[in-house]
Amino acid sequence: MAFENLKLYRQAVGDKIDVIVMSGTDFGSQRGPLLSPRMYRELWKPFHKRLNDWVHANTPWKTFYHSCGSITAFLDDFIDAGVDIINPVQCSAEGMDAQGLKDRYGDRLVFWGAGVNTQKTLPFGTPDQVRTRWRTHPHLRPRWRLRLQHHPQHSGRTPTENVLALFETVAGRALRS
Repeated sequence: MAFENLKLYRQAVGDKIDVIVMSGTDFGSQRGPLLSPRMYRELWKPFHKRLNDWVHANTPWKTFYHSCGSITAFLDDFIDAGVDIINPVQCSAEGMDAQGLKDRYGDRLVFWGAGVNTQKTLPFGTPDQVRTRWRTHPHLRPRWRLRLQHHPQHSGRTPTENVLALFETVAGRALRS
């Protein structure tokens, strides 16, 4: 069914898709993987590889995989399976240091997320803490594009002032870049 859906997407929109979401399965928790890498390799990886191989052979699309949590144990396997983009980058999870991920995998994976911690700083910090976190996040330089772990209102408690501080700070960096 997944292959038939991909064929229908290609037929309907062709090359108008840049990125296609392929999986929304969370493989990580706050402190580590939710399953063993061996189990991923046996149960998910063969299917992921077949889907990604089809997309890369038949379209110019990039494949986007969502997985929260600490997923470093799977990144080499994701790359081997043909994954192009990982989202979110939950830097608050164990082993998910943004600069370390960028240094080790940045030439092979796009990390889409991690500008501001949406579990702590954005919903519970002050507007000044949101601005400071964005301005001082070293892996974001020199790019200014907005990178969030989740939607700004994900927790349901994010103050409007914090969302505005984030967007104003991002817009300010864009104007200065």
